[in-house]
Amino acid sequence: MPPIKRFQKEEIVDTAYRIVEKEGFDALNARRIAKELGASVQVIYHNFSDMNELNKEVYAKIFYKYQDTMKLATDKEKPYLAKGIAYVKFAREYPEFYKVIFMQESEMNLEEFILADINTTENVMLSITKKFDISEEDLKDFHIKVWIFTHGLACLIATKTVKFSDDEVRKLLMDTVQEMFRGYSVKKERRNNE
Repeated sequence: MPPIKRFQKEEIVDTAYRIVEKEGFDALNARRIAKELGASVQVIYHNFSDMNELNKEVYAKIFYKYQDTMKLATDKEKPYLAKGIAYVKFAREYPEFYKVIFMQESEMNLEEFILADINTTENVMLSITKKFDISEEDLKDFHIKVWIFTHGLACLIATKTVKFSDDEVRKLLMDTVQEMFRGYSVKKERRNNE
């Protein structure tokens, strides 16, 4: 009888990650992973206490991929736009990962959900505050509204509901941000005149 192959946790997580990337989180179960590994389900339960533990590690790896994508988004002249484009690009290139992170049921309220990801945009938002002389409260409000628009665009792309070229995405994001800033400028002017 040949010796039983031992699998490391990392091999199992990597296999589960690839399954989710191709088929989504719903396709992930012990039998499916074991089949991909050419092993029995015991391999999984030897390395993880349950599927919940494995799912958490797979989610962490997916979220790290997202954060890495966002950190790589740089544009010295328009960093906020670069982050929006990277967000939509992530939805296009990794639709199943995007769905796992951003299209699942959550107990968070809107502000918690959006600002939970502030670490990828915090420095960019500070640059906006300085460049456009916008209050911190208006900046938070502005960011939430831009994020909702960008999220809707990314959802349409991730679900293949509508096709947008990279140029169309760039133009939509640029136009939306510019129009919103105009609105905040008018709002600030009205406050100053009162």
